[in-house]
Amino acid sequence: MDIKNVLFISQEIMPYLPETAMSKLGFDLPQGMQEMGVQVRTFMPKYGLINERRNQLHEVIRLSGMNLIIDDSDHPLIIKVATLPSRAQVYFIYNDDYFAHTLTKELETVTSPADNDERSIFFVRGVIETVRKLRWVPSVIHCSGWVTALAMVYMRELYSDDPSFRDAKIVYSLWDEEIAQPLDSRMAVKLKDDGMEDRVVEDILDKPVDIDALTKLALKYCDGVVQCSANVKPALVEMAKESGLPYLPYNEDNTEFVKQCLEFYKTL
Repeated sequence: MDIKNVLFISQEIMPYLPETAMSKLGFDLPQGMQEMGVQVRTFMPKYGLINERRNQLHEVIRLSGMNLIIDDSDHPLIIKVATLPSRAQVYFIYNDDYFAHTLTKELETVTSPADNDERSIFFVRGVIETVRKLRWVPSVIHCSGWVTALAMVYMRELYSDDPSFRDAKIVYSLWDEEIAQPLDSRMAVKLKDDGMEDRVVEDILDKPVDIDALTKLALKYCDGVVQCSANVKPALVEMAKESGLPYLPYNEDNTEFVKQCLEFYKTL
């Protein structure tokens, strides 16, 4: 498989957020792919923790302005953009119902966890609609972090015929992470309101959704799994391996890991 374009949907990316294992790989992967001749587009949430002036974010008017309806409420979609040193662009999904307008000391996923189900839905739908507007067609879509887990569900269930996603292979990263608190037990209802069929949400219907349930859902729709930290919950690793999906083991050397990811993409 020839890899021309890769779409990264990431929960955290440095230097926009403080350095963690996730934010560092969120930077190293698109940067490394671009250096190896792959065209990339990268998306992340525009958390309040991100200093827009220091990181030179600016709104993309032509991509903003759409309203996304979640649980019968309208939420305007605002797209901002910045540029990595490799010249790769990073797009930020923003709405002040889910992300703070002013600088914060912690991520909204931690400070207002009751909104995390809608925050995730808004983020992944915002990414999808923006990619469609860009008319960009990725060969591979790599989702990293629990906030991105619903992206592949939407792409496979509601956008399977869309040219931007129809032929793409989707990769999901496993991390040593937890959610501040289980997602709202009404999340399945909100997904059904978006057009998801009963069979899609049967495992989470009327139940709080934890990291295990989100991972199980993501594994139903991805084409490959990448282990991105050494201490991923054994139950999640076992779940991924039992799925029979192609699996890339963890490598602590990010430079080598980026190269391995590209070769892994090609096998899909």
